[in-house]
Parts: sequence; C-alpha cells; structure tokens
Amino acid sequence: MKPVIALVGRPNVGKSTLFNRLTKSRDAIVADFAGLTRDRHYGNGKLGSHEYIVIDTGGFEPDAQSGIYKEMAKQTRQAVAEADVVVFVVDARAGVSAQDHDIANYLRKLGKPTVLTANKAEGMTDGVHSSEFFELGLGEVLAVSAAHGQGMRTLVDTALEVLNLPDPGEEAEAQDPAVIRLAVAGRPNVGKSTLINTWLGEERLVAFDLPGTTRDAISVPFERAGQKFELIDTAGLRRKGKVFEAIEKFSVVKTLQAIENANVVLLLLDATQGVTDQDAHIAGYILESGRAVVLAVNKWDAVDSYQREILARSIETRLAFLKFAAIHHISAIKRQGLAPVWTSIVQAHASANRKMSTPVLTRLLLEAVQFQQPQRSGVFRPKLRYAHQGGMNPPIIIVHGNSLEHVSESYKRYLEGRFRKEFDLVGTPLRIQMKTSHNPFTDKESK
Repeated sequence: MKPVIALVGRPNVGKSTLFNRLTKSRDAIVADFAGLTRDRHYGNGKLGSHEYIVIDTGGFEPDAQSGIYKEMAKQTRQAVAEADVVVFVVDARAGVSAQDHDIANYLRKLGKPTVLTANKAEGMTDGVHSSEFFELGLGEVLAVSAAHGQGMRTLVDTALEVLNLPDPGEEAEAQDPAVIRLAVAGRPNVGKSTLINTWLGEERLVAFDLPGTTRDAISVPFERAGQKFELIDTAGLRRKGKVFEAIEKFSVVKTLQAIENANVVLLLLDATQGVTDQDAHIAGYILESGRAVVLAVNKWDAVDSYQREILARSIETRLAFLKFAAIHHISAIKRQGLAPVWTSIVQAHASANRKMSTPVLTRLLLEAVQFQQPQRSGVFRPKLRYAHQGGMNPPIIIVHGNSLEHVSESYKRYLEGRFRKEFDLVGTPLRIQMKTSHNPFTDKESK
C-alpha cells in the first residue's frame, strides 16, 4: 500500500504550497495569509519510483480549546494518526516560534517518525536557516523551498527511508493472481459493515484475518462458488475472539489505500440519501486508479417508487463517468439481491484482465475509421493505422498513426464504444492512448 505523508505546522508556513508541489497539482488553495486551509486535503504523489499519499492540514494549535482553531487541531490530529510519517514544516525566514515548540512537544510525545523541514529557504546560506530549529529536539533540519521546487526529492527520500518499505515489484509477486482482491468502499453508514457481516455469515468459509500492517489494514480471505476472494477492509472490520465485529469508522486514507490495493471495488451507495459529493469523489478516485468497479445501491427496500426514480436520474448525471459499471439494488440487512453482485464482480475482474489480440484490435480500428473518420483539425486529418494492447487492469489500447494529437475526446469515446462491444468489457475503465509515428523527413527538412 502507498505510504502516507502528513504535512503539519503552524499557519502560513507553506504547507499547501508544499502539498501542491508534492502532488503536482493545484488542489490546495494557496494565499499569503494564515488559516486558509481548515480541513484535510488528500492527494496522490509520485517522485521517481516513490508513490505516496499526501495530507495537507490547517494551521495546528495543539492547545486550542474553542472555535475554528479547535476544529482545525482535531483535523490535524486525525491526519497525524492516519499518517506513516509526519513532515513538520517551519518557516526558515520567520524563525522558531512558541507555537513551533508546542507542535514539536506534541509530535515528540506521539513518537511517530517526523521529518523537520524548514521551508522558504531559497537564497539563504547553508546552516543559517537551520541552526535555531535544532532547539525543537527533532534532529536534523531539511531545508527546502516549496515555491521554487528546491529539495523536493531529498524530502521524499528522507521521509520514506525511515519506513523501510518493500519494493513494489516484490509486493506484486507476493499476490496470488487467482485471488480477486475486493474492496468495499463508500461513505459512513451506507451499510458496508452490514454487507460484510452478511457475506461472512452466509459463506461460513472465512479462514483467518491476515496480520494488519502499520496502517492497520485488514484483509479477510474467503471463497464462494470455487472462486477465492480477498476482502480488503474499509469499514473497520475487527476480530474479537472468534466473533467478527464491524465498526463503521470512516478513514479517507484507509479507503484510498484499499482502492489502490484492490482488483475490483464495490462502491456502495445509500438509496435513502442519493448520490452525494462524497460518493462522486470516491467514484472519481476509483476511475483515476483504473480499478474495475461495481455499483450497489443499498437500502433499496427503504425507498418508494418516486425516490427510486430520482435516484436513478442522480446516478445517471452525477456518476455518468461510471456508465460502464453494472448497477445492483440490494438490501444488505435483508440479504436481498446479493447473488447478482458476485456475478458482476467476477465479470468486472475478467474484463479488466481481458487479452485483446493485435489483429482483432487493428481490424476493429479500421472498421471504425471506415464508418466514421476523425474530424479534420485545420490542415491536419488524423490517420489511424493500427492498434495493440498496452496493458491490463485497466485494459490499455495504444493506437498508432499520424497527427493523432488532433484526435478529439468524443472520437476516443466512439472508439471506446466499439472496442467495449467487441470484447464485452463491462465494469472496467478502458484507456485509449494515441501514439503519433515519427516522421523521418522532419529532421531533414529542418536542416
């Protein structure tokens, strides 16, 4: 699973700028005044071979007793609890403050791996920026400049080397390809725990719970109709003696890591509440991760025909980007509609790992072009020549030709529909990449 880095510090030290730099995004709002970030922000990052999740937090006042600062402190404590390593950000130009000491005391008592980072150190003489921060008692001080991108690789390397992470290739080899890793994702109180307990009670084939990692992620192996599954817990499943208990405790990091580690994700919606922003965000992350997905609408027995119609329209509009996913209406507590869900999970997994031959892909491509050519862009008319498979889980189709950078998104969707129909791809994203052939005469003409 991806390690988690939490950015902690007093207000206006550059945590959000550092978050944007580490995630190569502009998701965190940045401005030159204190207290702008109040909630936790989550983002994916990759630097070299390192992949990680970053949490941006608001200004931290450990002893805040009331108001917005108490809520911000609560958010920061939750981020620190979810993190594997904490990056404590201080201001190299402003120097040490009393608030820095309070935060340092809190982190020392917690005992979590911490990297002390002096931001805004651009143009400062080595040693000048760090000397006074040694009094915080957190070891070496790492000088960076988030605004200018200085010291980012060293920061990530330093933050992750203390975790002694396994090589990603070794983790992949350790996983059994015959086992379908299934994550149940969704908002709190949509019924994830009830559904998991129903499965475990029905199947009666649970062997044991695997040891938790440092992030306390638990996986439960079980078998159904001869197919082995590994349930990746996002609902807080715990084992107490011989009885499984389910605790509905929502953790964003836990959900993101479970999605990353799964083959198939079952996205559970609540029929009584409709599709919320949080549902859409989780669905978007599933799509971004390239995971196969099945939608299940729980508590279907608790809504009338009018609510069902409204819900169907809400799914069509707000989750339109998951139109390739199968939708099931279930009642976990009454054990209704669960069997078809398993069929869709197996089908989605098979689709995500479907092998597609180059001759068939090329034939489909040429037939699609013959039926409808891509639009001309100025003087350029894209020419699509052949296609081949570039990967699985999710399936990737690489199309070769000339001037393919001018192929529109709508034409890519048209091609996607043709490929999906031929190979019966249900429940998995399909990515189409355009690769323009190099023109050997371009260099000669320029010379």
